Amino acid sequence: MRVVIAEDLFLLRDGLTRMLEAHDIEVAAAVDNPADLLAAVTAQRPDVAVVDVRLPPTFTDEGLRAALAARSQEPGLPVLVLSQYVEQLYARELLADGSGGVGYLLKDRVFDSAQFVDALRRVADGGTAMDPEVIARLLVSNAGDGAVAALSAREREVLALMAEGRSNAAIAARLVITERAVAKHTASIFLKLGLQPSDDDNRRVLAVLAYLKK
Repeated sequence: MRVVIAEDLFLLRDGLTRMLEAHDIEVAAAVDNPADLLAAVTAQRPDVAVVDVRLPPTFTDEGLRAALAARSQEPGLPVLVLSQYVEQLYARELLADGSGGVGYLLKDRVFDSAQFVDALRRVADGGTAMDPEVIARLLVSNAGDGAVAALSAREREVLALMAEGRSNAAIAARLVITERAVAKHTASIFLKLGLQPSDDDNRRVLAVLAYLKK
């Protein structure tokens, strides 16, 4: 797997590079600004981009804008964004694209290398890796939105864990229910969100996107 990193803080950028290389992941480029990110994505064609939401010059949303521009240049480019805080608008804007793997993690998660690398791999494979705190915020704000509002409390729990990238087995273990029960809840979620039968992994991603981008 080849990765491009965009992070303005040298210590974090260097730390991410060393961490990923220790897990046999190639860092094709590590840059500190939006322009260099776009150039690196074009030149290196990475499998996934890791991007800080706030990059120079204003340190507001340049990183997100650059990530969206990169996905425009390279359709379907998996992107994992990092943020210091839960910023709902940024999460929704990234998810609204609806193509390719997406992830949104708080920077605190970076310090757990196994968790971070696992999330990165899921995103690179076209899945989702949403920080539990981001999901919690969006869960509250989406409570009254259309089809999502029709989900039961248990279905919301299942979908929130699905958004973290968890398998049915992992969801069952977390909720202390059977995998069969999880499969039943998942089927109900797909039905209520109007997702037609297709590849299960693809429907899981679509369900998460429908839930989070409201």
